[in-house]
Amino acid sequence: MNNALLKTGSFFLLASSLLVGCASGPKITSQPIPNLQNVNKKIVELTDDELKSWGSKDLLTDTIPGMSVDRAYAELIKDFKGKTVIVAVLDSGIDIEHEDLEGVIWTNIDEIPENGIDDDGNGFIDDIHGWNFLGDVVEENLEYTRIVRDYKDQFEGKYASDIPEEDLDAFNLYRAAKAEYDNEIESTENSLNRYAMMNNQIQEAEESIKLELEVDELSIEVLRSFKPIDDTSLNQKMLLLNVMNNIDEDLQNIQDQLGEAMEYFGNKSKYHLNLELNARERLLGDDPNDFSTKIYGNNKVSGPTEDKDDAKHGTHVAGIIAASRDNEKGMNGVAENVLIMPIRAVPDGDEYDKDIALGIRYAVDNGASIINTSFGKYFSTHPEWVIDAMKYAEENDVLIVNAAGNEGLNLDEKRVYPNDETPENPTDMVNNFINVGSITSEFGGNLVSGFSNYGKNSVDIFAPGSSIYATTPLNTYEFLQGTSMAAPNVAGVAAMLRSLYPKLSAAQVKQIIMDSGLSTTQEVILGGDPSETKAFNEISVSGKMINMYNAIILASKTK
Repeated sequence: MNNALLKTGSFFLLASSLLVGCASGPKITSQPIPNLQNVNKKIVELTDDELKSWGSKDLLTDTIPGMSVDRAYAELIKDFKGKTVIVAVLDSGIDIEHEDLEGVIWTNIDEIPENGIDDDGNGFIDDIHGWNFLGDVVEENLEYTRIVRDYKDQFEGKYASDIPEEDLDAFNLYRAAKAEYDNEIESTENSLNRYAMMNNQIQEAEESIKLELEVDELSIEVLRSFKPIDDTSLNQKMLLLNVMNNIDEDLQNIQDQLGEAMEYFGNKSKYHLNLELNARERLLGDDPNDFSTKIYGNNKVSGPTEDKDDAKHGTHVAGIIAASRDNEKGMNGVAENVLIMPIRAVPDGDEYDKDIALGIRYAVDNGASIINTSFGKYFSTHPEWVIDAMKYAEENDVLIVNAAGNEGLNLDEKRVYPNDETPENPTDMVNNFINVGSITSEFGGNLVSGFSNYGKNSVDIFAPGSSIYATTPLNTYEFLQGTSMAAPNVAGVAAMLRSLYPKLSAAQVKQIIMDSGLSTTQEVILGGDPSETKAFNEISVSGKMINMYNAIILASKTK
């Protein structure tokens, strides 16, 4: 069945025809991709090559809902070279020696490497390629864990009537955090026990049947032909057939997945929910509640570990934005003429408001025109610091591109940090902040990633975020997914607009991206729940998915 897109928006075509004569940048005469009727849905699985680059494909020519990046380069800008744009990546760290990021890492030319002197006078010593606000911290608590830890002695066992009025806000924050913490402790322990028990049962069943059959390996064919001698063997056979039919025919793969799940929940208990962790105090020595102290950490933007595994997330984000497009290695980033400024501020756990606020300010002060923020949380102790930093970026014409989050929630009903609006007040606090949800490579009912947050007032636009292939540390590449991957796709498009049309303001770039996207009235599944659906054009402010081809055309006609 074909899925109809909305007819070409009259506003977009009117804008394209009336706004002429951009002061600088290439003049584009091509027509935008319309919101076509009767776009064919791709009914075959993507090839390996298509899957690795689907975010750059074109809905019309490839029947894949990518951003038309390849088409834009081939048809619109192959003969144009823009100015260099600096994109700051506030994240977990970046492997700046990656083969596909060679030549695209920002260098502070006013700083003499490793001389122990603050040569440029910005307060940060030897910040050659950015700054690491985390120092040697890798694993951290979640924010609600820290709130429980910090307020437990003051508020535990007390009622609101016991609390002085000036402490009521903190008390209510503690109660909400404690409820979330208690729920997660129970859920994590249950999940860890469940996966451990499942793993033990599978191992025991496999070894028992292999011993009975006198074989070294147990294939699904061998298992199907196995004749159990008693109820125990029968139950073991049915258990293994169930997991092999529904998960993976290779039992080793199943056990590897169970091992990863146990490691995940084990680490969550050991680090994220551990009230005794105190990693920042032990390894960094900075007070996260004292905003007067602004210089701490070090210049190791790849992080403290030799395997750079903690920098995987940031390296992936950086590659999506700007991995070299002409070195025939790995993958192609969205944008050319980009320098990535690494700012390490996101641990394995929740980020601190202080680090994010100072990271945004560092990016602005050192020349970034776009900041990618692929992180978020649902509790915050100093949101005002981050909001003030967002306003500082707005005052300095810097665009912030943010990941909307991966809990499948309607953010019109649930506040997330950071964002430029709240459920109580959906009016934007700033005009330079764009919040990004995630889509899949499948145009149709499954267009929206099952994990993606959404919201008519709170999410601005959608972009490719499911199964995105990009750079990971030590010259490797992996598929990762999340709104963390959707945001840098938008940041890459924004970087190209600011590169080709440098006189566009951050607010204009945001509006162009939102106005020029493609939309559909297709009912889409939300939160991965087939019973929860809504028209795609009703789940974000723009009602659209980003399209670089159209964005460049509209930018070329914007004064």
